[in-house]
Amino acid sequence: MAVANYEFVGLSTRKGFNRSLGHFRSVSDILGELDTYRNLADILNEELDEKNLETQQLSPVVNALFVGHPRFRYLNRSCGLKSSIENFKDLTAEVVKWLAVDIVIAYFHPDLGMTLINPKNLRHWDSVQALKKNELVTIYAGTFAEKGNEKLINEAMDKLLLLLEGKKVKVSPALTKGKFKQKARKKAAPKAVAAPRKQGGRPAQRAEKTFKPYTGGQAPVPGAAAAAAPAAAPPRGKMTPMYSIPVTNELFHNGNVEAWKKVIQSYNMKYPNLQVFIFYEGERIHDINTLFKWGKVKHGSSIMIAIAGENVLDVAKLRRYLAQGASSMFEAFLKFPVNTVLTLF
Repeated sequence: MAVANYEFVGLSTRKGFNRSLGHFRSVSDILGELDTYRNLADILNEELDEKNLETQQLSPVVNALFVGHPRFRYLNRSCGLKSSIENFKDLTAEVVKWLAVDIVIAYFHPDLGMTLINPKNLRHWDSVQALKKNELVTIYAGTFAEKGNEKLINEAMDKLLLLLEGKKVKVSPALTKGKFKQKARKKAAPKAVAAPRKQGGRPAQRAEKTFKPYTGGQAPVPGAAAAAAPAAAPPRGKMTPMYSIPVTNELFHNGNVEAWKKVIQSYNMKYPNLQVFIFYEGERIHDINTLFKWGKVKHGSSIMIAIAGENVLDVAKLRRYLAQGASSMFEAFLKFPVNTVLTLF
């Protein structure tokens, strides 16, 4: 009896065929840029920003080019981080001098998924904010299509792992001699659509809404859940810095939890492509109810939040509403029927 083979099922529809064809064309274009000695993380992050690629394409592209391609045989090493790291300035200042090798870091963010980092590009670290202890990183190191010195490539990976542990390193002089430096993009960027202009010729900018005291505005939504529904995963691996929300109530109790659910639900309704992350004592809080169940979030404590996604708006307002929800004035958010979504944003 023949065994069914599903290898090409995805190509059996027009949509699937065109999607695959687009992926192959993207990889072909990326190959051309690699031939100019541009770091793959730089290329792919630009493609993501311009919406020419989707996040789920990152892993297949990296594997195809750095593992499976006959011209770009990069060495790689995976490990769980031994410590957390938040300051990358010194690390970048060191690695940018390693001109003998090209390096890409794949960090598997616990909330945002796979994020690619060129360790010679300080701006890439903004996408992760911090690397957490025990999380997975894979380091790819090589010399593009050129034949490299494996001893130097392995040294670069060894020393980078030490830097990620917060240690200082000393490298061989040969690692600092070469041509694989941080390289800017050469091809012309697509023309941007001109923004509306105000008097005086300056582009009009969308201003963040001014905070106003809570007035109880609402929008009835039949059948809406009382708990704040999680937003869809952000399309791009970008997260704001952590913001501290002080607890000024005598205890962060069930009423404060329900107020936070209402605020975050309202934010998600206005910005469905943004996601609010909550952290307490360094741990991600997946269920807001646990903040009450733990019984240890007391007056004077701080709960941290961050927002992930593109074009993050109304951060100041969100922080002020959450601060109100963590205070003795939390009841203002709970005066309405269970199936009501507040219009706070």
